[in-house]
Amino acid sequence: MNTISKRSRPVNTISGPRKIISLVLKLITVISAVLGIVMSAAAGSNSFMGGSRVFMYFTIQSNILIALICLIGGFLLMRNSPAGNAWYVVRLVGTVSITLTGVVFVVLLAPILGSKAWNIQNTLTHAVVPLAAVLDFFVSVSGHKISRKNVFFVIVPPLFYVIYAGIGFVRGWEFARGVNYPYFFLNWGSPAGAFGFTKGLPYMGCVWWILVLFLFLIAVGWGYAALADRLGKRI
Repeated sequence: MNTISKRSRPVNTISGPRKIISLVLKLITVISAVLGIVMSAAAGSNSFMGGSRVFMYFTIQSNILIALICLIGGFLLMRNSPAGNAWYVVRLVGTVSITLTGVVFVVLLAPILGSKAWNIQNTLTHAVVPLAAVLDFFVSVSGHKISRKNVFFVIVPPLFYVIYAGIGFVRGWEFARGVNYPYFFLNWGSPAGAFGFTKGLPYMGCVWWILVLFLFLIAVGWGYAALADRLGKRI
């Protein structure tokens, strides 16, 4: 047979209302990421994740990653260029990374920061960008089946960051003034250390935090891929 299955060939870009919605969501993601990063850098080193060290944090790195992905995706969409399987895996990886940024901030960091948590830059980088990017993922990716084995790629950016932060801890890099770790759950010098447990922060060692976050990433990746596939079938 000469007929090629739609599942086995590059998926054509979306059209009609979905295309417009996707372009708008991509634009919101890119603008919000750029504004949030610039405002974070301009806030100064006395603010959380601000000043010249802002690019040392996973939040900013994941914002840059998803902004670049949305820029490229928007360019392909406007040119009506077909996208191959690898592109959808990259899109899933970026979307799950920015989801991690939003969830970690809302669940773990915002309660610690209190009233200082929801300034404009934090709202943009930790809420607006993740929300717009996730919505755009389902608008633009629905209908393409992502293999389960490819879902494991979602741990690659966080894994690289764990290695990066570990090197920074050992070498004494300052992620903030007088602090050689980016987030409390990556503080290898805490009372919990690598494998211990404490009654207060960080509650458990870095290794346990890393395992929990990696399991979370894989679960979210599988969930996103499955939901996108199911939505695509309905569409």
